[in-house]
Amino acid sequence: MQIVYETMYILRPDLREEQIEQVVTKYQTFVQEQGAEQIEIQNRGKRRLAYEIGKQREGIYIQMNYQGPGALIAPLERSMRLSEEVIRYLTIKQEVSEKVTPEDDDVEAEE
Repeated sequence: MQIVYETMYILRPDLREEQIEQVVTKYQTFVQEQGAEQIEIQNRGKRRLAYEIGKQREGIYIQMNYQGPGALIAPLERSMRLSEEVIRYLTIKQEVSEKVTPEDDDVEAEE
């Protein structure tokens, strides 16, 4: 079953543009290989952190939305944890509202 996820990760602020693209491509390819679909990536840019993380005061925020099996989250987060470029990450499961079809309304009206 495909579940919608959002992974937000923060990269070190001292990375060059091509290094950022390499990291983003690495994780995009990783989730694709694990069976994810409809991958959307947004670079939110460099922002000041709420608190210092590993002597860093700023970070480059990357948001990745995708649909995939739940089994891909653990290896993805493990890869991010071991990465030198990623200073923080968080994956959340998105709520998906089920679309109500006209047939569903008819069934409820008959009851």
